[in-house]
Amino acid sequence: MAILTGATGGCINVNAPTKPIEINLNINVTQEVVYRLDNEAKSLIQQNPGIF
Repeated sequence: MAILTGATGGCINVNAPTKPIEINLNINVTQEVVYRLDNEAKSLIQQNPGIF
């Protein structure tokens, strides 16, 4: 028994890092916009292209 307790009597040390932790993130955001126009609004825009 003395042999087993001597082998398991180890010590673990946990220390905080001295330098800040750096996390690099590469984020790619793509967005797709889908729009639908009412037929009346579409014809109004075609008749008056200078509105926009």
